[in-house]
Amino acid sequence: MATTTSGLNDLSSEMELDAFRRLFPLRFHERHLRESIRPDGRPLGRARETTLMLGAVASANGSALAKIGSTTMLAAIKLEVMTPTVEAPDEGCMAIDFHMPPICSPLVRPGRPAEVAPVISMQLSDTILSSGMIDLKDLCLVSGKAAWMAYLDIYCLDADGALFDAALLSAVAAFSHLQIPVVSLNDDGRIVLVSEDNARATTENEPVNKEKIKLKLNGYPFGLTCILHNNHILADPTSEEESIMETYLTVVLDSSLQLISLNKPGGPGVAHTSAIQDCITLAKRRVKELLKILNEALSDMEVD
Repeated sequence: MATTTSGLNDLSSEMELDAFRRLFPLRFHERHLRESIRPDGRPLGRARETTLMLGAVASANGSALAKIGSTTMLAAIKLEVMTPTVEAPDEGCMAIDFHMPPICSPLVRPGRPAEVAPVISMQLSDTILSSGMIDLKDLCLVSGKAAWMAYLDIYCLDADGALFDAALLSAVAAFSHLQIPVVSLNDDGRIVLVSEDNARATTENEPVNKEKIKLKLNGYPFGLTCILHNNHILADPTSEEESIMETYLTVVLDSSLQLISLNKPGGPGVAHTSAIQDCITLAKRRVKELLKILNEALSDMEVD
């Protein structure tokens, strides 16, 4: 009987705690902040568990599935041959689209694109290009005649905070997995893809590359979003934390720990430069973690 009573009391306490969390979310989180811990048990400066799976989309030239906590991103790259522009005859191009289908969040309605999606698309494009990870000249096939157009599509499957961080991780992993197809010049001087089915028919044509090759990457950019609230810094926030605390900062560093960008979308200003420096310090630690995760995923691919 005593055990039953104790169980009912525990259930009642859980229900009261859940009600308090829903009715007074900020006060609920601030109670935890005073103890330097978060509702999910993480210390303030620790990111959520992160996993990577390369080659998630068999029909893509490069792909990856990235998870940071519950936030899940699927990135896929498709290469197509294009004619280079007159302004850059020795360069290929890249187009990035970030998608938030209704399945990713109850806040995203069918038929009404999420307002944040084009913002993240632009932020990803700016970050990848400014980081120098990809030299567009490496996408050139024949100067002035043919180059690769890389279409990168990122689908948010679960939006539980730090969307840019997870999207960037999935993009970097997809480019790390990317294999450039075998192509050759046909009799008309045009670039044609060499598949297993038509390999014999194209052996007499001049090969541009004889086998699939990996795209050379010059370092990797990684991001860490931090919330700043009442002199506390929370790394890798959940969607709940983002919804109730307004000031957050995204730090992007490359794999050599060089600063690429700082982005602060709205909210009150950051009062102290020391807070920014603390965020950069947390980002440096996070880059080392993500680099290890990426290298392990690449090693697993080589073994397979």
